[in-house]
Amino acid sequence: MEQTQRQQWKGTTGGSPWMQRALVRCLGWMNLPIVYAGMALVVPFYMIFNHQGYISQYHFFRRRLGHNPLRSFFDVYANHFRFGQIILDRFAFYGGARFNIVTEGDERFIALCDEPGGFMQIGTHVGNFELAGYMLSHGQKTINALVYGGETGTVMENRTRIFDKQNLRLILADGSIDPVFEMNCALANGEIVSMHGDRTFGSTRTFRCQVLGADAELPMGPYILAASRDVPVHCTFVMKESVKTYHTYVYELTLPDELKDKSVKTRAAALAQAYADCLTEILLRYPHQWFNYYEFWGDQ
Repeated sequence: MEQTQRQQWKGTTGGSPWMQRALVRCLGWMNLPIVYAGMALVVPFYMIFNHQGYISQYHFFRRRLGHNPLRSFFDVYANHFRFGQIILDRFAFYGGARFNIVTEGDERFIALCDEPGGFMQIGTHVGNFELAGYMLSHGQKTINALVYGGETGTVMENRTRIFDKQNLRLILADGSIDPVFEMNCALANGEIVSMHGDRTFGSTRTFRCQVLGADAELPMGPYILAASRDVPVHCTFVMKESVKTYHTYVYELTLPDELKDKSVKTRAAALAQAYADCLTEILLRYPHQWFNYYEFWGDQ
């Protein structure tokens, strides 16, 4: 299947601007379980009209996890329901609601925040990675977050408003080369660069890695940047566990000693596979929080 055919889903937040603004105003004080219950009735209609996303998720549960057809159907429903919860949580956070965060493995991350050098944080379209920027402690270091420039105005306005209070700066991925220079400068200045490491957005510059035992294409960009700058790399997963609780897992991506003197591309490829291994572990724990609604694996 051609890469352009596999990457049609753009990942923007649905809904009109007035609807999104209303959600921000209402969800800060509304009872989330009641809102979730109402959303449960809407999910089947979304599954019908988002046919491409439904099929890709069905393939995920059937081919990657080996579930039978009936179970896979209910898995897809659970996935869409969980995705809806996380979108609602995002707007609730914009409106002032707060969540409990249980963090695991962030000792090295916190230590790096107190050291002079820069480092990278890589996320994935699983769970609620955006909360990592709001909730993880990063001291006085500025986090430079690369975000998709095509998001809706409501989402971008609220991100900017909250990020300004958290010492976070947005870098918009607009298709130009400028974000690369901005991220390089941020690392050179001892700051943190945060970006996703799973979507290629049609780029042919990819590494082929094993995720859940099958080949998948990961973008070269994050890993080449980390290897060329020779900075520490962490991947972070923020997974929803209950109405008000998220569990954050922070992994440091390390290279075997025999690869540390190899070329930038070789080291970058090893970092990409290390990330893929962490992603596999998380997907086995939280399969319903996989939110890449396109054919991620080449054999699909």
